[in-house]
Amino acid sequence: MNTFTWIFLAALALSLAVKLWLAQRQIRAVSRNRDAVPEAFADSIPLDAHRKAADYTLANVRLGRLELIWDSLLLLGWTLGGGLQWLNELWQGFGWGEIPSGVALMLSAFAIMALLDLPFSLYHTFVLEARFGFNKTSFGTWLGDLVKQTLLMLVLGAPLAWAALWLMQGSGALWWLWLWVLWSGFSLLMLWAYPAVIAPLFNTFTPLDDDKLQQRIQALLDRCGFTSKGIYVMDGSRRSGHGNAYFTGMGQNKRIVFFDTLLETLNADEIEAVLAHELGHFKRKHVQKRIVTMMLMSLAGLALLGWLAGQPWFYEGLGVHGRSDALALLLFMMVSPVFTIFLQPLSSWVSRKHEFEADDYAARQASARDLVRALVKMYRENASTLTPDPLYSAFHDSHPPAPVRVAHLVGKTG
Repeated sequence: MNTFTWIFLAALALSLAVKLWLAQRQIRAVSRNRDAVPEAFADSIPLDAHRKAADYTLANVRLGRLELIWDSLLLLGWTLGGGLQWLNELWQGFGWGEIPSGVALMLSAFAIMALLDLPFSLYHTFVLEARFGFNKTSFGTWLGDLVKQTLLMLVLGAPLAWAALWLMQGSGALWWLWLWVLWSGFSLLMLWAYPAVIAPLFNTFTPLDDDKLQQRIQALLDRCGFTSKGIYVMDGSRRSGHGNAYFTGMGQNKRIVFFDTLLETLNADEIEAVLAHELGHFKRKHVQKRIVTMMLMSLAGLALLGWLAGQPWFYEGLGVHGRSDALALLLFMMVSPVFTIFLQPLSSWVSRKHEFEADDYAARQASARDLVRALVKMYRENASTLTPDPLYSAFHDSHPPAPVRVAHLVGKTG
């Protein structure tokens, strides 16, 4: 073991300790407030619904603690435990050459990681979600989704991995810059193609057939200067009782999507307010800002990898003997989250800021009161806790805590 080994172990221990400490704070906060609905919600959320949300949150956090420990042990197994070294030697033994062996190494590593996470996925879907009445999927549907995801990984991942390794091998010292161009182009392509090509593989999207609601939505779109490929309803109820709405795609390939579960929960005024919030993200250019941020972060990460890939101590410190481009990519993807844990609160803060901005826009274009009513219904139907721990929420939550968000919107009602 070299110095970097000890740095890695210290960072992993610190990351795990912080996340477990935050989880314990969340458990204490939610448990402490389980038997009292916050005053701001006392007239709209009954006590038994509040308790259900608390119990659902606690069950998810406790399962998440086990996943954290499991993932940390797996990371140690892949690195210092020799798992990645063994898998690399296995594929090298076939004598296929560096790029084919590297592609096989990367795809098989991702497949094994997914396989090792399956018990948690199964438990979450068929035990935890079912216990609280949210799971609507059958095992056949779940298995079909898994097969489709695997095929997508092969169809999209294999050419991408091959191109990445080819660039790393043949484009000189600035290979990381060319790889960044490739990754950025691929990401933009996926954003454009997702609504029409990938999403329909997993869900059915049908045009909204409520003429009155469609006219109302179209009037809102016209006021906001938003054009889309259509307004669609997704069969979310086929898999889950949770409801949501979003717009997706980019350029001329944008579309608005409502979960069918959401349409069953909200009235027309509330649907308009929720959509106005989503359009607020568009008008404030949040999607573009996130894309730029993602590209800058990936550029910085790949520049760092460009240096690390040439350092023997990087491989040796993580339990790997010998160097290869595929190993460098895998080690960096596996280990970098350990060292970037404290960027997570910053990311969450930016995301919550965007949510406030979108709420402000919705309050101007529709009705703050209607958005509050819609949010309260969504909190109730999705069993979202109303009493999160502030530190846990600041670290993990992309949306403001319910009391803070509702209080902000109530201030907009005048």
